[in-house]
Amino acid sequence: MVEIDKKRELIIEGAIKRFIHYGINKTTMNEIADDLSVSKPSLYYYFPDKSSLVLGVIEKIFSDYFELMEKDQASKSTVEECLAAFIEIRHRFFQKYYMLHLSGGSPDASLNSDSLRASFLAMKAKNEDFHAQVLQKAIDNGEIAPADPHKMAELYLDSQAGITSLCLLHGNKELFPSKKEMKTILEKQHSLSKIFIKGLK
Repeated sequence: MVEIDKKRELIIEGAIKRFIHYGINKTTMNEIADDLSVSKPSLYYYFPDKSSLVLGVIEKIFSDYFELMEKDQASKSTVEECLAAFIEIRHRFFQKYYMLHLSGGSPDASLNSDSLRASFLAMKAKNEDFHAQVLQKAIDNGEIAPADPHKMAELYLDSQAGITSLCLLHGNKELFPSKKEMKTILEKQHSLSKIFIKGLK
């Protein structure tokens, strides 16, 4: 069982490296098998199709993301510090895994599976729940005024995502964002967070 899990993790790590470098659409299962020097039957044993592999990659990335979020949350004392730390974590993950968002050609059917959409929605809900818990704690501590923490978390995260989308919209969407664009996104997200928390006090 441990050996199976280890092999599965190695395949996911190999897929992540290729996806980051070439994008998901331009990567084939055969290329991943060749990269890892594993037989195609062995690869398909762990992942029957590309959709299941992409799902494994997404679950791994989000697992690492939430692990860091939980660790950082425990070390912060105020809601402002907590949300600022979360912005930094999201920004690092965005930079590292940006290539996963690029189409780089014709649409890939593996990105349109029901299971992948369901997984994204579940991770989005978990992220909102995580932020809602932080906001509820701030309410309980008297840092911010009482309000529906889930509605606040949804609005906050949608606003943060909007900043990213708008900044990228003005750049070249087919290339990796420049350092200046990345810096602008980060600065605006931190500014928004401070204004948002100030408005809740």
